Amino acid sequence: MSEIVVRHAEIGDLESLQQIYAQPALYRDTLHIPHPPLKLFIDRMADLKPGSRNLVACIDSKVVGQLMLMVEQSTRRSHVATFGMGVDSNYQGRGVASALMAAMTDLCDNWLRIDRIELTVFVDNAPALAVYRKFGFEIEGTGKNYALRDGQYVDAYFMARCKPE
Repeated sequence: MSEIVVRHAEIGDLESLQQIYAQPALYRDTLHIPHPPLKLFIDRMADLKPGSRNLVACIDSKVVGQLMLMVEQSTRRSHVATFGMGVDSNYQGRGVASALMAAMTDLCDNWLRIDRIELTVFVDNAPALAVYRKFGFEIEGTGKNYALRDGQYVDAYFMARCKPE
């Protein structure tokens, strides 16, 4: 298997990210909607908040996943970050999510002074839940009817990981 390289996203990656998030498997398990416009990804890259990171995972120079880390801007929550992640459906189950998570937790623990990482995940997204648990995330609550998906409301878990002592 080819090596997974994680790096910061570049302008040239945006069309690849648009194609990834246009996959039905991706928008089904994220808060994205079908047919994402390229401008969405351009605007996100241009509006990256201080301390935030836009990481991509590449296999053989092809962008196959993304993790967007957003550091809270409130002074009282400056030790907290949230993130969203997506992996090309053709590359799921190959360690891409784990590579992105490892890079993100290293940044948070050792470089960004982030002590708490939060996320939201649909309750029926078993592969994502397994990856998050592998990296020390725990369920802290459930949001009932959290989001609309395929015309039905779906619940979501609120998960978090505090920096290991």
